[in-house]
Amino acid sequence: MLFFIGLGLGDENDITLKGLHAVQSCARVYLEAYTSILCCSKERLEEAYGCSIILADRDMVESNAGEILKDADKEDVAFLVVGDPFAATTHTDLLLRAAKEKNIPTRTIHNASIMNAVAICGLQLYNFGQTVSIPFFEENWRPDSFYDKIRSNLQSGLHTLCLLDIKVKEQSIENLMKGRKIFEPPRYMTVNQCIDQLLEISQKMDDPAFDEKTVCVGIARVGQESQFICCDSM
Repeated sequence: MLFFIGLGLGDENDITLKGLHAVQSCARVYLEAYTSILCCSKERLEEAYGCSIILADRDMVESNAGEILKDADKEDVAFLVVGDPFAATTHTDLLLRAAKEKNIPTRTIHNASIMNAVAICGLQLYNFGQTVSIPFFEENWRPDSFYDKIRSNLQSGLHTLCLLDIKVKEQSIENLMKGRKIFEPPRYMTVNQCIDQLLEISQKMDDPAFDEKTVCVGIARVGQESQFICCDSM
């Protein structure tokens, strides 16, 4: 069986008892390590869970998923995800490959994610509209597809949850084209960087949906002891 197990938003102690029991029953345990930030070391997880953990980067999950699925029809395998397995980021493709292509039974063990923990800021979950992802702008790539969704939410009187980009084990375009396994340093978008990008796009519009006076809530490290929440104009 292939287990999809959410780790929650804190540290090694936030896994559910059901999730912990599943991990300890598995022959192999993988940790998805590229879409969310793990707030403790892999070694701390291994010590707490009593098992070895294999880091699964983007290349493994998206291009070499067969390694994860290998023998999962004969033995239990765990795929650990920070937050909830199918909340802010989806691993539906891996689930479908396991269930439909390999006939591997699957089970999902849920946990807290930013999709529900955002309510800590005081805004009601019922009043959130479409969630958007804000990618890092590059020199020749400044996407604005998120803008229309934010505008639509505002016009409907709804809040928007913006998920900020992280870059972990990413390659430059040049290295990617030349097939060189050279990776860029990790980058994590800050709230201020996000606001700068949002305003850059909005200011290009004939009728901006938001501006410097628009009130925003910045939330960082939700679920951790260093959790921080700030409300102010952009």
